[in-house]
Amino acid sequence: MFDIRRFDGVIYGADYNPEQWPREVWPEDVRLMGEAGVNLVSLGIFSWALLERAEGEFTFEWLDEVMDLLHAGGVDVNLATATASPPPWFSLKYPDSRPVTVDGVRLEVGGRQLYCPSHPALREGVARLTRAVATRYAGHPALKLWHINNEYGCHIDQCYCEHCARRFRAWLEARYVTIDALNDAWGTAFWSQRYTDWAEIQPPRRAPTYANPTQQLDWRRFSSDNILELHTLERGILTEITPDVPATTNFLGFLPGLDYFRWAQEEDVVSLDAYPDPGQPDSHLEAGMVFDLTRSLGGGNRWILMEQATSAVNWRTRNAPKAPGQMRMLNHLALAKGASGIMFFQWRASKAGAEKFHSGLVQHVGTERSRVWREVTAFGAELKTLTPLLDARVPARVAVMFDWHNWWALNIDSKPGVIPLLPLLGRWYAALRTLGQNVDFVAPGGDLGGYDVVVLPNLYLMDDTTGADLRAFTERGGHLIAGYFTGVVDGQEHIHLGGYGGPLRDVLGLWVEEWDVLLPGQTNTATLNGAQVTVTDWCDVLHLDGAEAVATYDGRYYAGQAAVTRHASGQGQAWYVGTELPADALRDVLRGVLDGAGVPHTLLPAHADLSASALPDGTQLLHVLNAHPHETLTLTVPSGGTLFPDGGDAGTRIGLPPYGVTLIHYPYAVQISDVQVSGT
Repeated sequence: MFDIRRFDGVIYGADYNPEQWPREVWPEDVRLMGEAGVNLVSLGIFSWALLERAEGEFTFEWLDEVMDLLHAGGVDVNLATATASPPPWFSLKYPDSRPVTVDGVRLEVGGRQLYCPSHPALREGVARLTRAVATRYAGHPALKLWHINNEYGCHIDQCYCEHCARRFRAWLEARYVTIDALNDAWGTAFWSQRYTDWAEIQPPRRAPTYANPTQQLDWRRFSSDNILELHTLERGILTEITPDVPATTNFLGFLPGLDYFRWAQEEDVVSLDAYPDPGQPDSHLEAGMVFDLTRSLGGGNRWILMEQATSAVNWRTRNAPKAPGQMRMLNHLALAKGASGIMFFQWRASKAGAEKFHSGLVQHVGTERSRVWREVTAFGAELKTLTPLLDARVPARVAVMFDWHNWWALNIDSKPGVIPLLPLLGRWYAALRTLGQNVDFVAPGGDLGGYDVVVLPNLYLMDDTTGADLRAFTERGGHLIAGYFTGVVDGQEHIHLGGYGGPLRDVLGLWVEEWDVLLPGQTNTATLNGAQVTVTDWCDVLHLDGAEAVATYDGRYYAGQAAVTRHASGQGQAWYVGTELPADALRDVLRGVLDGAGVPHTLLPAHADLSASALPDGTQLLHVLNAHPHETLTLTVPSGGTLFPDGGDAGTRIGLPPYGVTLIHYPYAVQISDVQVSGT
């Protein structure tokens, strides 16, 4: 079990890459870390080439020196297994360890993460290096956390080589047992695809036209599981040698290739690398959605923000810096969403290499003339006053159901239209946050018992078990809302016959006959709450079977039919949004769902963020952030609150400057509906 108390307060630090710098710089690094308030660094992430210069020949002396320096300076270590990037000698000795793309191209040396996850020598090398590092540093007093590999699946989440093909066939045989069962699951009667032997099955490489949809879905499932085996290989070695040292690997939020709900089960603490675009006006929403997901992956436990930029990154077409105050504001957002650690990539901005223009705590200009250095040292000092946050939890009455398997299935080709899931999810999330809601994410099969409202922006892939769980949720009084193109196929990507909506048809009180996928530039209108709104992209042609129409289409051949519906289901209600509503209209529909469920809400400006945290003594913290670079926010809040952590009277009216943050401590649970926030 991960115990945050093993660290000195809130974790604060960065990736540290001393191997990029002369030895005489290292003592100065440790001195500056003390000045900045750093108490943890991630060390050795890309050090395989220095630690193992030839197969089985290890050189640890330089790392010994750094570990000792850090410990003497009061800095703890999140020590990497260093397996993230095999050295060039490995690729030369094992050329078939280089991954192969869907088009059959074998990738070349020169970047990072150049490995096939199935390659036997790669797995042997990973185990050998992990065991050597763990054995060497098992008793070192600086070691507080293991960092396994780095950003699995960031560049290579699928490899199509023969090693992976063999493992794919073994995975399928374990899943289906018989070739007949696989044929049934894959629907191979279509296009003369029936298999008679496991050896006939290949990965879904580039083909003359669409590959089998269920084959593509199973390939995605296999690829996530296959890379997870690499992680659990290392994790098992670490547990054997250092059973009392917790371990993590850094996730990447909504990464397409890996099912993080499954991966999170293997983590002592969930950690995240997050790089929202500071140049975008909704960067706080982009960050907040990932932060909420990360907390949810860990079952509501606090988590570590393992990587972020102090200012600009280097890999977008245009790399905006974080404006003064923006870094602090976004990190307070992470704390409000349950972070127990704030870390960066990286300690020193690199002098050479592919990421030399990526910002660091110590910028190229040094510390004395650096605006970034002034901000990170000030924030490090501030974090020392925020230790009580480590005991806070982030309660939510609203859950968004999200499923990687659904995402994979939705992205398979040959659909009625393309539905980019993350932008769709982001619009629903933004509407909930604008209404002041703490939001959890939950996977199908997850516990819904603690929620009043469950939101399905899209769940195209839905098996009968998930449908039964959602039915039980509404029957016992829960309120459900689903978006268009939901409940269309089962877990094998086969259509639910009899009207789209499948397992939820009775819960929603409707069935969908077909879809009108609007072409670019086409729109329709719908009447909602007596007003006409423009709808875009997608219109479900649906038929009521017990539900009532909340909004109706005004145009096209289905004019007069329902666009948004509500249906009593057991003790609860089920809503359906059959089209792409504008932001204000979607927010109004969700407000109606919250009202029906008795969930308090408020209305926030787009650039405001409001979160509530619960402390163990029954008191509450409100976190209010202003994400606008120029405008001031005005807060009207209940009386009785004190400013946190200073303890001064908060009053009932507070002005919040651009990128400003305020935390208000209440001796009771505040109703969100009693908090009003307005812009200038």
